[in-house]
Amino acid sequence: MGIFDGGEKDPARIAAMFTALAPRYDLVNDLVSFGQNRAWRVATTAAVDPQPGERILDLAGGTGASAAPLAARGAQVTVCDISPGMIEVGRRRHPALDFVAADGANLPFADGHFDKATVTFGVRNMPDAPKVLRELARVVKPGGRLVICEFSHPVARPLAGLYRWYLTNILPKIAAIATGEPQAYRYFANSILGWPSQVDFANQIANNGWRRVGFRNLSGGIACLHRATR
Repeated sequence: MGIFDGGEKDPARIAAMFTALAPRYDLVNDLVSFGQNRAWRVATTAAVDPQPGERILDLAGGTGASAAPLAARGAQVTVCDISPGMIEVGRRRHPALDFVAADGANLPFADGHFDKATVTFGVRNMPDAPKVLRELARVVKPGGRLVICEFSHPVARPLAGLYRWYLTNILPKIAAIATGEPQAYRYFANSILGWPSQVDFANQIANNGWRRVGFRNLSGGIACLHRATR
């Protein structure tokens, strides 16, 4: 049995997969994205626009790589992740951050608790993305901001073909050398290829508690930055 059982993503197996990858996860992200992930995180931080004293939820925040720049600007950041291993690594690297183990579809926070919420390369790993979007809408106060950075689909056909070839043929091989976990990165490739288009995901956001939804392609659409208001 694998991460997908009966066509559905299995949360326990996804959590276990990320726990196994946790010690080298951020390093491998740098490697397989050729460093572009750092620029994507900078763009995400700019879109969140953290202000001193704001309460921000970083869902699927893993080791805190996305939360640390938000906290550096004075925000009070809560990192929420389903993987105990990712949280363990995160607490060692960023002891000043607040880490909470929880499922994105059942967040342990009061209504309107946060000023803003963000998810960086994590929502596609959740079995019920619409439910997660509704939970995020519940815990963010009216007028608050949502920023989601996620892998997407290149808009230029030549780049799209090259990207698909890279995901299916090269990514697992690099990951096998770096982590010994090629199956995990085959899952990542499939999860990216099966993810909705930029427009379709924007519509999902709009249909699940958010307004003023927009998006901006990064690196030609390899990643996409989605923004919305509660």
